[in-house]
Amino acid sequence: MTQGLSSDLVFRIVVRGSPFLLRIMTRFDERNDPARLFTAMKAAAEEGLAPRVWHTNMEDGISITDFVEAVPFSTTEALVRIPGTLRRLHALPPFSKTFNYVTMHNGFIWRFRAANLLPKSEIEGVFRQYTQVSAVYPRVDSDMVSCHNDLKPENVLFDGQRVWLVDWQAAFVNDRYFDLAIAANFVVNNDSEGRAYLQEYFGQPPDEYQLARLFLMRQAMHMFYAAVFLLLGSPGKPVDQSEKAPEFRYFHRRIWAGEVNLADNHMKTVYGRVHWEQLLQNVRLARFDEALRIVSERHAVAEGMRWLLPAAP
Repeated sequence: MTQGLSSDLVFRIVVRGSPFLLRIMTRFDERNDPARLFTAMKAAAEEGLAPRVWHTNMEDGISITDFVEAVPFSTTEALVRIPGTLRRLHALPPFSKTFNYVTMHNGFIWRFRAANLLPKSEIEGVFRQYTQVSAVYPRVDSDMVSCHNDLKPENVLFDGQRVWLVDWQAAFVNDRYFDLAIAANFVVNNDSEGRAYLQEYFGQPPDEYQLARLFLMRQAMHMFYAAVFLLLGSPGKPVDQSEKAPEFRYFHRRIWAGEVNLADNHMKTVYGRVHWEQLLQNVRLARFDEALRIVSERHAVAEGMRWLLPAAP
């Protein structure tokens, strides 16, 4: 059943008429750490956020969990259900390790900047805007919570009654808006839905600061996904931009519906361009400057304030 970018081997197995999910890890590194992964998965399962865990073997990287029989999950319903699921996840005791932004930037974002996959003027223009985000986006201790960090549609399952989160390889302590931004890129289509989404999460209408934080983190996610997928999909040569990239909402609806296979290198490149083109549009909006101002002013006089995103080398 393996899908997407994971190197794990994933199987649906049936024991005495009941289905289970068998996962076998094939690579061990910072992101693929069985001890951290299984601990996070068990904590989520105990809270009813992840399927029941029947067996784990840390030495061999093997786990057996309940198999979720998923049914179609409309984005309209997801807009209501996902925020509550994330609220419960983020209330868990902190996971054992914190997401490493330096590794992410060194491995993808700064490497993408130097890879010459897109026109240099375009790259440098967007990175000037990204530097502005890095210079104001705060690392707030109360917002550093247990996060899933990989909320793509195949990891968000709906059985008709409740939402289940699966594939916990990327589970780290992280800024709560990281999870919120990833899911929002699939289910939030406009400002009104963005307000409703955060109201479901916070249990009250969001203020302008919370909306600005989500907006800026969504731009960081556009940068991250563009860098990852263009680097993975390109053979090291400039990206062919002769064809127009699909519209962001249209392409994400297709991903949500399971119509896009991102294992294909061409589709990786297309998806990278989808995020890049959306980022290009968003950094030109008045909303971008407004969000920078709102977040900057909130933390302008705070002593000892730290920033979440690394500065450019």
